Amino acid sequence: MHITGLIFKREFWSYFSTPLASVFLIIFLVLTGVLTFFLGGFFGHGQADLQSFFFFHPWMYLFFIPAMTMRLWAEERKSGTIEHFLTLPITMTQAVLGKFLAAWMFVGLALVLTFPIWLTVNYLGNPDNGIILAGYIGSFLMAGAYIAIGACCSSFTKNQVIAFIVSAAIAFMFTATGASVFLNFFSGWAPDWLVSSVSNLSFITHFNSISRGVLDVSDLIFFISIITGFLFINTLVVDLKKAE
Repeated sequence: MHITGLIFKREFWSYFSTPLASVFLIIFLVLTGVLTFFLGGFFGHGQADLQSFFFFHPWMYLFFIPAMTMRLWAEERKSGTIEHFLTLPITMTQAVLGKFLAAWMFVGLALVLTFPIWLTVNYLGNPDNGIILAGYIGSFLMAGAYIAIGACCSSFTKNQVIAFIVSAAIAFMFTATGASVFLNFFSGWAPDWLVSSVSNLSFITHFNSISRGVLDVSDLIFFISIITGFLFINTLVVDLKKAE
């Protein structure tokens, strides 16, 4: 864990060595505010909650996180620094986990910086802060799943654009399967068990359950399984391609 912590620190602070961190945080916070207060109708629905805030998180992550993670391994391979990086006395698992945790904590920082919205809803009304906290936990777990997908896709190629497109496509599949428009396509002819199975593969389905204040073990296991599975593939791919 000490080695993983060192890699985490190296990768986390590397975000702030370039304008990437500032650009990501500013755009994320501005877009969050615009979507919550304007498109989400925060004031219009007349309830003291943050459902209009959490509603857009899956769709924001769908574009922001692939853009953030596309460089994780692709840039290392393109510049050749991956050979030096992996000659250090570290294991492949430590390297993959350190990079993942750094990206995850960076997104966690972005979530923490949205606290003025939480303060606003408490000033305007008397919300259930337990449900709001559950929503933040669900959003953080979902972000981890998107990051694991993005990191895995980045390890397959030296081209950051390809990594972005592939990770966004895979993330879209995990996101859109829970959208009502997508489920309506199946509900007319497919059996209920198939519609339910497709819905259960969706990040939206599990995130919505958590954001309503229901911390079900199955939802937690789902996100943890996605993270673990893609990080495992990430480790295998980096090990196979480290000499390329």
